[in-house]
Order: sequence, then structure tokens, then C-alpha cells
Amino acid sequence: MELKIGTLITLEPTFSESMECFKCKVVEQKDNIFYIDYPVSTTTNRTSFLSEGSQFHASFIDEAKIAHAFKTEVLGRVKANVPMIMLSLPTDEKILKIQRREFVRVLTPVDVAVRFNDEYYQFVAEDISAGGSAIILNQKVAFKEDDEIEVTIVLPFSNKEVKYVQTKAQVIRIIERDDCVIAPLSFNDTDEVDRQHLVRFCFDRQLLIRKKETVF
Repeated sequence: MELKIGTLITLEPTFSESMECFKCKVVEQKDNIFYIDYPVSTTTNRTSFLSEGSQFHASFIDEAKIAHAFKTEVLGRVKANVPMIMLSLPTDEKILKIQRREFVRVLTPVDVAVRFNDEYYQFVAEDISAGGSAIILNQKVAFKEDDEIEVTIVLPFSNKEVKYVQTKAQVIRIIERDDCVIAPLSFNDTDEVDRQHLVRFCFDRQLLIRKKETVF
């Protein structure tokens, strides 16, 4: 894969309980190595110095609105007119596309807390994507179709890491099934950091699903 110069990359530590992640831009690429400017912490908003050998989950969204995610490692630093950090770029087959045009939904249960008009609810979603979710309504609710609600989503990763995403969402519709009631949601005003958490969670879940399919 060729990374376009100027592409915004989000890096999240693979082995860390910290909520901190980093933003950076692609400066150059040579074969299976790409170079970034010094990243900025989304927690402190300060320039950070990544240690050689550190491993990260990288994600970005290209010009076609396709999200990509892959694992990478810091290979070293480069002293030049613009100080750079070298990162490994995996082969194309190890770079996962999360969505095309619309975010792909992953069928997996996640806990979702909802706030609407100072009332609080706790639900479980039957699927999740970086653009929305479908929650199972196990109780009567005050909100209806087209209402805007506030949601907090719990994302448990396979490495025991847990991220919390807070965003606004629009209720697309309320669907009555034989056994339950479903409310599809569209996320609104999701900041870039939370969106990347969602992208990486979908990436994580898709890998788990593939592993289970391989076993069986």
C-alpha cells in the first residue's frame, strides 16, 4: 500500500492501559517503511517521543472514506530538516479495510449507556460500527425516532484493554421484532479520537471472528 504524504495517522499503544493515543502525519514512504513527523499526544496536546521497538495499532481514513487499520512498530528516528520517526508498514494483506463508503457493522454485543432528557438507560447493542449501532431496548424509553440522544459505549478489546466512547447519536427508527425491540442509531459529532477507537474495536472484533471461523 502507498501512504499519501500528509495522511493523518492515529497511533494507539498495543500494550498499555493508558487512554493516551497520538496523532501524526505521513512525511515519506519507502517500501515497507513509512516516516511520520513527531506525533502529538491527544491527552496532553504535546509532542511525544516514541521509543524504538514500541508497538502500536495504526489507523487512518483515505480520500475515498475507507478506513484502514494495521499493526506497526517504531524502527527508529531520522535526523533531517524535518525530524522523523520510522515505522514499519505491513504487507497489503495485513492491512484491514474497516469500511467502504459506509462503516461496516460487526455483530458483537457491547454495553451502551444512554442519556435523554436527564433520564438514563442501560442497554446492550447487537452490533457496532464507527458510524452507528443497533441497541436492544429492554425497557420502555422516552425517546423516539429522529430524537438525538447521548451515548457512552464500552469497548472491551481482546488484549483486556477497555475504551469508553462518548458521542451523540440520532435514533434512526424503532423496530419491533417478535422477541425484542431494536433502535438503530447513527453517531453524530464523534471526535476523531473516539472514531479511531471504534475503528480499532471493529478491527479487533473482525480478527477474532476470523480466528473462530478458522478453528471451526
